[in-house]
Amino acid sequence: MGRSFYGRLMADDFSERYGDLLTGSYDCVDRIVLNAYYPLGHAPGGFRVWWRRLHHDSEEQLDDNHLMRMAGRFARRVKAWGAANGVPVIYCAAGERKHRIAEQYLATHESVPPGVFLVLAAKAPATVWQVHRAANGVIGNIAKKYAYFKHYSFHIMDPQWGHLTIKMSGHPPFAAQIILNGHEFVACQARAAGIDFVKDGNCFTHVTVPHDLAQVADTLSQPATTGRLSQVCNRWIYTACLCFALNSDEVQHSGFGYAYSVYQVEYSRNLLFADGARMQKLFDAVVDRTRSRLNVSKLRTMFGAKSRPHRNRAGGPPRLAAMIETPVYDLTNFKVHFGRLTLKASTKGEHVLRFEAIVHNTKELNCRRGIDMFGEIVMRLAGMAERFCSALDCVDIGFIPDNTLDELPTPSKIGATPVGGIDLNRPRMHHALAAVLVMAAAPNGFTVTQFAEQVHTMTGQTPDSYTTRHAAYDLRKIRGNS
Repeated sequence: MGRSFYGRLMADDFSERYGDLLTGSYDCVDRIVLNAYYPLGHAPGGFRVWWRRLHHDSEEQLDDNHLMRMAGRFARRVKAWGAANGVPVIYCAAGERKHRIAEQYLATHESVPPGVFLVLAAKAPATVWQVHRAANGVIGNIAKKYAYFKHYSFHIMDPQWGHLTIKMSGHPPFAAQIILNGHEFVACQARAAGIDFVKDGNCFTHVTVPHDLAQVADTLSQPATTGRLSQVCNRWIYTACLCFALNSDEVQHSGFGYAYSVYQVEYSRNLLFADGARMQKLFDAVVDRTRSRLNVSKLRTMFGAKSRPHRNRAGGPPRLAAMIETPVYDLTNFKVHFGRLTLKASTKGEHVLRFEAIVHNTKELNCRRGIDMFGEIVMRLAGMAERFCSALDCVDIGFIPDNTLDELPTPSKIGATPVGGIDLNRPRMHHALAAVLVMAAAPNGFTVTQFAEQVHTMTGQTPDSYTTRHAAYDLRKIRGNS
């Protein structure tokens, strides 16, 4: 059997339990969204400095009209370039799924050369600078304005990354988002290495040698990925996008340069089953048993969070939910939402079971978001995916060895210290065991105080009725009998 677990950053109980049903597995970074920004241009003073560099130390033309003219020039240049080079420039209506348009284009064009092959324009929210001048013409204030403006999505075919998208605003300082797909990268690299595979959308449904594909996919989880991301961004953002706003001389003498930060990342664990019918039956059973047993405390454990996600006054309360969806072709999606973090289990094709960890905004991870932190962010998502798989396994498969219930009340020892047994007839021990189960998967372990607080949360007891001394004693008994 060609089963291989190479490339997995962390092992999980679910994959190991059903390993004999698999032909292989691989972990892969999926969707990657990077924010591209000019650091100096995102502060009022910095923006004025850049403008003076661009206009030979003059602020005479720094006003709303000239800023709008720059956006208009960007739009006219894109349209003219598309007409001259045979590249479609399509203006999309509100709510239109732009990635579907790109997919349809690629489906009808067998060979797409490297470079920009499609430009889609649509309105999207963005912040732009608004210049306020006094009656005597002196600039009094430069403030950010939030409104809907035209954004241009440049769909690019890259030799190493496949299909990628750069979405850029035509208004200075020309903020952009770079959207890449890890499966596209792996497919390009696997094709170059001569690895046979069948790819359906964003999933490898059949791989001749899973071990080799897992090795290629693992490269996206290594520190060198930061350099690869910077290279592909710099390769296209200046020559294929920014060139419509600033020529090379203007970029050079104004000192314009992009910095990159990580905005969204998706990480997946993909299990390739030999029998598709058996996979579907197994997954349906796991979902049915799991959904009703997940509470907020267990969600915090799987996501590695210490508290509930913060409430967003503008967007309403954060999502805390476990839901089941069957969108098309009887493919089941099981999603667990925790604020701007999502865990997802789904069937892909006929033989692939995928577990995903998704961060919709890396601000939720409470860490730096520069592109140099990409490896750390991927490691955190890998840990969430691993805990998700293990939590599903724990809920689905639970057993107690023979004679365990008879031996629990028996006193035991921790080293040379005798400790009492576990009496399951006492409510206090029921509460202690339930709290241990909730906190068992905490990424950094837990303290006696945290354990006592968990018991308070679950039972409503006060710190006076269940103290840290009670918690420490209960934990010693559980350790002695585990």
